[in-house]
Amino acid sequence: MLEQTHLQQHLHQILPSAHLEVATLPDVPAIRLWLLNGDYPQQELTQREMQQVMDNPLYWIFCWASGQVLAKFLLDQPQWVAGKRVLDFGCGSGVVAIAAALAGAAQVIACDIDPLALQATQRNAQLNGVSLTMADDYFAIAGDVDLVIAADVLYDKDNFSWLQRFVERAERVLIADSRVKNFAHPPYRQIARRDSCTLPDLDESTEFRDVSIYLAD
Repeated sequence: MLEQTHLQQHLHQILPSAHLEVATLPDVPAIRLWLLNGDYPQQELTQREMQQVMDNPLYWIFCWASGQVLAKFLLDQPQWVAGKRVLDFGCGSGVVAIAAALAGAAQVIACDIDPLALQATQRNAQLNGVSLTMADDYFAIAGDVDLVIAADVLYDKDNFSWLQRFVERAERVLIADSRVKNFAHPPYRQIARRDSCTLPDLDESTEFRDVSIYLAD
């Protein structure tokens, strides 16, 4: 409960009227997450709140569409992770890492540079009855990795350099993304395409609900 209290306090500092609540994912009902309250007002933020959000991104209070899609993909096809050592890069709320653990991975490493995201992931792992290994430094993770998974991490062009790092680290890489159109980054190729949404619903445009999964092997 200490992590939950700290997360709630931090959220309240950024968005005073917001709170965390447990949500069941519509596309992946086997997983529940602590997320921003679903009835949070959708009207424009105050100038102070907007600045606070810009200075303190709260990616972990949402389950992004790409995360839902990749989590469902792994639960529907557990052979991708069963018995394997899996690294979830940019874990956010931990949804994909949790799905990998539920699907039978031997070990799941949840990696994020945001300490609050790691706290949220730990709390969500406990909520779903799975055990994850937390890491705040990708380069400090020792040992072989069978599969790298990542969802919605390509929103910043500076992150594209990670695509090559992933294939150098693991035999297989699965990337889920809805932000990049005309994705052309060999050896990655599209293997699935699904429609989903972010939770709580951000009323995103249709293009951001169109999620593709890419494989490099």
